Amino acid sequence: MSPGIPRPVIHVVAGAVMDAAERVLIAQRPAGQHLAGGWEFPGGKLEPGEERLAGLARELQEELGIAIATPRPLIRVRHAYPSREVLLDVWVVRHYSGEPRGLDGQALRWCTRGELAEVELLPADGPIVRVLWLPERLRQASSPHYRIDAPSSSLTRGSDGNGANDPRPRGVFCSGTVEAAAATAAGAEFVVLRDELANGELAALCSSVPVPVFARRLALERAWALGASGICEID
Repeated sequence: MSPGIPRPVIHVVAGAVMDAAERVLIAQRPAGQHLAGGWEFPGGKLEPGEERLAGLARELQEELGIAIATPRPLIRVRHAYPSREVLLDVWVVRHYSGEPRGLDGQALRWCTRGELAEVELLPADGPIVRVLWLPERLRQASSPHYRIDAPSSSLTRGSDGNGANDPRPRGVFCSGTVEAAAATAAGAEFVVLRDELANGELAALCSSVPVPVFARRLALERAWALGASGICEID
């Protein structure tokens, strides 16, 4: 492609399929494909005009032979490879019927949190792993697996004073779209709303930031339908 001409972005939907033991399923790209041999979360390209959830359901049926229900929005990762640019639209899938099988001849592997850290995943998948085990319901501002800061907190110093060495994914409390966008631009890995938003405002916020969003005063499935990854129950 000629210099200065932007490359088209390939929109890919992928599922982080999880079992009752909190293991996640990954697939190895078959020989002959782009990045063959690399491990990834199963999924594929959206077809022209296809809705995201319909594409996710189709891809996981075609690749794994499973029928999914109530997937949870997680994260959107944009990554530039030497030959192409992808927008990776990732959903957590805990509810499905059927036993996953590699219908395209791809190897499959169930990984624990520790095992996944040792796997050579494709380069675009790093941010996904960082937030993959965030809970659906946030009940405290700090846990062994994440921390939430005020918007004014420095990215290099968490509220506990040692943020520079803190390996946990960092979230930020936000009041609305402007603060959420600023926090994401500054490096926040997820955003947590302080107050309840109207449905339309919440949907717009979720579509404007690529990271997980945690809403207030909604049922989980309603939050997912509006684009949020979960809900916050912190007083």
